[in-house]
Amino acid sequence: MSDPAGDRTAEAFDGKAFVAQLSTAPGVYRMYAADGSLLYVGKAGALKRRVASYFANTPKSPRIHAMLAQVARMDVTVTRTEAEALLLENQLIKSLAPRYNVALRDDKSYPYVLLTREPWPRLAFHRGPRALDGRYFGPYASAGAVRETMDLMFKLFRLRSCEDSVFRNRSRPCLQYQIGRCSAPCVGLVEAGDYAASVRRAGLFLEGRSDELGEELAAAMEAASAKLEFEQAARLRDLLASLRGLQARQYVDGHAANLDVLACAMQGSSACVLLLAFRDGRNLGTRAFFPRTNGADSAEEVLSAFVSQYYAEQAPPAEIVLDRPIADAGLIELALAEAAGRKVALKSSVRGERAGYLDLARRNAELALATELASRGALQARSQGLRDLLGLAEVPARIECFDISHTLGEATVASCVVFDASGPVRNQYRRYNITGIEPGDDYAAMRQAIERRFRRALEAEAAGQAANAVLPDVLLIDGGAGQLAQARAALADLGVEGVLLVGVSKGEQRRAGDETLVLADGRQLHPGAASPALQFIQQVRDEAHRFAITGHRGKRQKARAHSRLEDIAGIGPRRRAALLRHFGGLAGLKAAGEAEIARVEGINAALAARIYATLHGLDAPAEPG
Repeated sequence: MSDPAGDRTAEAFDGKAFVAQLSTAPGVYRMYAADGSLLYVGKAGALKRRVASYFANTPKSPRIHAMLAQVARMDVTVTRTEAEALLLENQLIKSLAPRYNVALRDDKSYPYVLLTREPWPRLAFHRGPRALDGRYFGPYASAGAVRETMDLMFKLFRLRSCEDSVFRNRSRPCLQYQIGRCSAPCVGLVEAGDYAASVRRAGLFLEGRSDELGEELAAAMEAASAKLEFEQAARLRDLLASLRGLQARQYVDGHAANLDVLACAMQGSSACVLLLAFRDGRNLGTRAFFPRTNGADSAEEVLSAFVSQYYAEQAPPAEIVLDRPIADAGLIELALAEAAGRKVALKSSVRGERAGYLDLARRNAELALATELASRGALQARSQGLRDLLGLAEVPARIECFDISHTLGEATVASCVVFDASGPVRNQYRRYNITGIEPGDDYAAMRQAIERRFRRALEAEAAGQAANAVLPDVLLIDGGAGQLAQARAALADLGVEGVLLVGVSKGEQRRAGDETLVLADGRQLHPGAASPALQFIQQVRDEAHRFAITGHRGKRQKARAHSRLEDIAGIGPRRRAALLRHFGGLAGLKAAGEAEIARVEGINAALAARIYATLHGLDAPAEPG
């Protein structure tokens, strides 16, 4: 249920009158400015009491005073429970980005262990959106922690790691099987039931349920012995011994727990939250987060917002240790327990080992914050240098840079990277697969990429989607006058104005520091290697180049890995696998003659002729019919 406060100006808004119509039910309240922008989202166990506190004659922080001075209207949404209110608050903060809320920056770079859902599941390292069907375990503090975990998993459970294209076309076991890290399901050396059991046990281990796994293995070993299946019993015995040995080391180290340790360091309105994670006794390392505080200067508020928002997206451990008490700890515990289906404890008063972990987390949080502020200071100096160099009235709030990458025209990819006052905004990076142009035509590729990016912005603006309609203050083009002319023409055709275009030409020697900046009016600037502005432009340009070439290499590799057999009519997965298995791979098939190809089961003479012609660049015989 939503109750709008009506159209009021900020000066006319009567908070006490609005409070009078509220109930004591739990829910979420929202504050809006006169221009309709969202100022703040908050949760309440009792809406009437919580909202009334804003308009009572009690001392308030400068941030709250500034926010209340802008309030033109409010509305509320009633929920059934406080836990529902907390979940709704987190969803609204993430989707609407209110001006005065502490917000966890969206970071899609968390590394996970992925256990796929397919007939023969594979274990894989995963980073990015969860597009593949499967179970995701994590997030881990670092890629190294993921690889260490996966190394252990392969040794214990012998699950496959290969891509499906490799798995389908194997004719003999690979090296992973030879060294005891895979059970070779690709060639049928393990029964489906046994493999499924290994997959389930791997899931238990990754969930931190090693005690339960140990009991299951012990029971299975005894059952196998009773059935006189001594080989199976011996394998289970070895697996159980490895698991017990791992647990013993963890207990000796004093790490036998599933917990996260969180510490918050603040300097002014800048904050760092440091996460130290343990899963099933394994130290997964640390990860530093830098939430947007939006003026908040209370470490307790920042930490509380972090806990509720972070664990709304990630599965919480059984225990979360905090370096300070936070408001609504009981409510957050309840909400996390409901979502996880088990008890979750928040603790801020600990002793012994956990106190040592807290001290470690605090020191690392302070160090990470100091490093971040130093880098921000350098970035700010470079941004101011760019403002002065380009003659801008203000430091640019948003800078975008486009680059093109290809190999002799193959797999052309354009990149667009985004920088703001805080540095790179990676969740707004974009790649464009360039099609329909002459291979190697960088000018046409640049024009297509610019047209696609800014046409979408105009369409978003027409649809009222302000978040997707934002335009850069400065648009950097990796290239000289030619690429710049294409970008200028693309923007002119679309009617886009107010974007400063700058071409970044590397110069004849292509030496860092010798770059020439080409402006839309024809002027050329030579800042020199010592210029902070040029250093900033180099940083943005190099990031665009990295992002473009990474995308290009992935596209090129995918194209080259695509089997030419897949393009031949009449060749499906079964026949392709039979051909590759018979000849030991594509090279062996290419070396074979038509008659030899026709001897493969399911391949007639006409199909063999088409296969031979395709592989050797000849005109393929016409398909029958």
